[in-house]
This record gives sequence, structure tokens and C-alpha cells, in this order.
Amino acid sequence: MGQHQNKIAAALLAVCVAGTGMAWTGLARAEQAAPSQSLFQVELDGASQQPVSGRLLLFASEAKAAKGAAKDGKVEMVDASAFDPKQASIAAREVSHLQPGQQVTLDADQLAFPGAFSKLPPGDYLMQAVLDVDHGYNVVDGRGAGDLVSEVVSVHLPATAAPVLKLTRVLPASDPWMLSAQTPAAVRQLLPQARAHTQAIDFTSPALSVFWGRPIAMRGRVLLPPGYDAHATTRYPTVYYTHGYSGNNDRMVPVLASVYAAMSKGEMPPMIWVFLDESGYTGTVEFADSVNNGPWGQALTAELIPALEAKYHMDATANGRFLNGHSSGGWATLWLQTNYPSMFGGTWSTSPDPSDFHDFVGVDLYAPNANLYRDAQGKPRPFLRDQGKVLVTLEEFSKQERVIGEYGGQMSSFEWVFSPRGKDGRPMPMFDRDTGAVDPKVMSYWRDHYDIAYRLQQQWTQLKGDLDGKIHLYVGSVDSAYLEGPAHKLKAVLDGLGAKSDFRFLPAKGHFDLYTLGDDHYALLKDISWQMYEVARPGTKAPAPLILH
Repeated sequence: MGQHQNKIAAALLAVCVAGTGMAWTGLARAEQAAPSQSLFQVELDGASQQPVSGRLLLFASEAKAAKGAAKDGKVEMVDASAFDPKQASIAAREVSHLQPGQQVTLDADQLAFPGAFSKLPPGDYLMQAVLDVDHGYNVVDGRGAGDLVSEVVSVHLPATAAPVLKLTRVLPASDPWMLSAQTPAAVRQLLPQARAHTQAIDFTSPALSVFWGRPIAMRGRVLLPPGYDAHATTRYPTVYYTHGYSGNNDRMVPVLASVYAAMSKGEMPPMIWVFLDESGYTGTVEFADSVNNGPWGQALTAELIPALEAKYHMDATANGRFLNGHSSGGWATLWLQTNYPSMFGGTWSTSPDPSDFHDFVGVDLYAPNANLYRDAQGKPRPFLRDQGKVLVTLEEFSKQERVIGEYGGQMSSFEWVFSPRGKDGRPMPMFDRDTGAVDPKVMSYWRDHYDIAYRLQQQWTQLKGDLDGKIHLYVGSVDSAYLEGPAHKLKAVLDGLGAKSDFRFLPAKGHFDLYTLGDDHYALLKDISWQMYEVARPGTKAPAPLILH
């Protein structure tokens, strides 16, 4: 899909280049008529010796504030933040086949957040240009390897002439095994052993390849426990772990290393951990079969897992397969457990994305005239909070994502998983990005296909035998994205059905500190691992009392 879009963009550019001199004259006049504060020139200068294409992004921050927030007053990067929409203004445009030495004009009034650059207060700004060559900015929550960047430059606005920013550097790939300085020493000391017990997953899925018409690989890492012997007969329970939105294969390495260290010290039981990468060009695939992303659930359960069980000494029974994931990964594991109840012995889903669309981060998507941006009184709807303070609204978050790119944003990711396919071949939008109005026809499709609470209500009689008692859900009582709301609704549905389930609303915990107790950032994961192991090996007790209840 992405390659197709790039070809279209290239074709349109070719038409423009082949156009008449009159067209170019009109463009020049339009640029001259535009406010000088909105026009910027970006030049490909040294970052690449070949033509480049991608999403050109321009970031601007008020100079005094940016320098004040920087260490030693030196600003090395100007970037946006989903948690602070006022941190930087952003403008964007698509670029195709930019040649070395060539300049392209970016009109920062055409597509900008939070508003047109010509409306910025006069003053000094720090700016940086980024060419997102793989349209992955929204997917990985920022710039990444291969993106082209300019130096941070100081610009006074309004400018007397269009400022020029030069793309001089290409960002290098980072080593995922280089753990941060904040990583506990015990984990860093055992890192060589963790790497030796890790094997890469690079599995070409027949089902996904048929769907896309080209080879599609499923990726991840298998972590084998200390003492694992491929020639022995000892088998192990297996945990299938996946990350949340903006995570990927490399970003799971710190968790992997911490799990190995905990198993080595007896703080976690010996199990095989499969770290599944659910990131994709469109966001997170959630391991759900989708008309837009393809049959990811089928690929995992019918293809990848059997292949892994044929290779490694896994229990290969329902009571030896477990699921754990956080945020979007929490939703994915909850979805897998409820859709394949006889395959897995339980999910321990933490802070999952909404499982009941009557509460989609505070919005009832089924309500008449539902609106994602404003409530019935016209007040802005919050999206992220910290310590009771609203950091960003749903409108700010969604409109910022729209400028950064068409693919991979959190809201766009939901649509790629949940929405029906439109006539243009893309998923139908759940809401109008300008007004926030929710499309009731799209919501009807969401309900029938992906509302977990609704599905359980409709099919509990058939599901109960294989699913009862297997749903374990943890969420903070003050989740940063208000995800305790839909969790309460899902619990009410299960309670109403007389189902056995385990819901824990951890007091004063948010979205990002849920697993932490004191200095231990993986305390909850250790707790969960022993619960899983007790299912696989009945009678086993944790070496210490479980601490997070």
C-alpha cells in the first residue's frame, strides 16, 4: 500500500514538472503572495547522494523556552511531543525524488499543527527539518534510522526571505542491545548470557503473503530460560508477550534482558518467552484478522506458533501457553484469548486499549451524534493526563498525528485494525479529523467485529467452557489514557454473565508506572509470571508472597 502511494505521488510530481510555464508562473506568484513567515526552503545537502522521497517535516520551538529546557542551554533536536502539544509547531508536505543540491518549498500554512506558521508570534525560533523517508514517524513515535535531518537553526519570524534549512545528516541505526545507563547493573551484567539465550524470529507467513501479494515476515525474539538444553527432554511453559503502540522488535530488548536476569536469579520461573513484534507500516496490527492489515490472528495461531513448537521444547498445550501485553499489546492479548480460548491458558493483559466501545477513552462511540473532540456541553475531551492534569486533548492529539503522517498514528492504527475498507482501498475513518464527528456506520462495523465486551455478551454460551477463568486484567486506577473506564465496563459485562475473571485496579497507578514497585520496574511482571507458572505446573509456589494484588 505504501509503495503504491509513493508511485502515485511520483506520478503527480511528474505531471507538475511536465506542466506549462504558465503553471510554474502561477506557483511562483502564489509563493510571492503568501506570507513570508509561512515559506521555507529545504535543501538536500550531503545527507544523500541519491534522490530521496518521504514526508518532509519542519519543527519550530520558541528559542528561549527550548534553550531553557535543554541541558546547558544547547538544543540538539527540535521535535514534537504527544504529551506536550505546545512543545513544537509542525508543518509538513510530501516530497518525491528530491535531488542532491535541490531545494523544495514548504508552505508552513498548508498543513500545520497547532496552526499556520504565519500566525506564530513574532520572535526567535529554533527550527529543524526532517525527511521521514519510510513514513515511520508515527509508527515508532519519532524519527528513526535512515531519516534525513538538518542542523538546528535559529530563525527570526517573520523573516524577510524564506529561510533555508539543509538536510546534512542521515540518522544511523542504533544497537538495540545497548541498554540505557538507568538499566540495573545486574541486568547489564547478564546481558551477554541473555543474548546467547535469544534467537531471532523471521517467519514468512503464507496467509499474510497471500493477502498482500508479496512475502510478509513475522518478527520477534525467542528467549530461552537459563539451563535450556536443546538435546534434553525438559519442556517449558511459554509466554507470548507483545508491546504497545510505538513499540517494535528492538524496543522490547530491555524487557527481554530484564526477564532473563529475573529468571537467572530465581525471581521468575523458568519459561520460554516469545517477544512478538506487532508493529507495522500502519501502526500496531494487534494480531487481529483485519480486512485492511490481513489475517494476523490466523498467521500467529495457525502458522507461527506451530512452527515455534516444532523447533523448541515448549509445552505445546493450552495450559502451557500464556499471553501478556501492555496497552495496545494488552488489547491484542485480550483479543487473542477471547478469539482462541482453547489455544491459550490465560491472558494477563495490562492497561489494554478499550475493550468496550461504550467507553473509548471517555467517549461513548455508540451514542447519537458522538463526537471525539467535544462532549455534549462543548468541552474539549481529554486524552492524556498525569497527576490529575490534562496534558493533551483528543483533538490536539489527532490533529498532530494528521500533520506528522497519514500512516501509523494511534488513531489511524485503530482504523487499520477495526474499520471496514473504503472505496479508495483504505480503512474508513472512524471520525472526521476536522470536526471530531464519529461515523455511526463505521461504529456499527467496529461493534460487530472488534468490540470484545459485545462479542462476549453475544457468544458467552459457546465461549464459556474454554474461556471461563482465563481473563486476568490489570489497570491503574488513574490510567494516563483513562483506560480504567472501559476495563470497568468489561468487568461489569463478565460479572453480569456470571463469568470467572480477575480484574485488578491498582490504586494511584497510571499507564507507565503500572509494573513498578519501588525501584523494581518489572515487579508486576514477576508477579504475573508466577501466576502463569502455577497454571502450567500446579502446586508451584512463588519464592516470595505475590506483592501486587
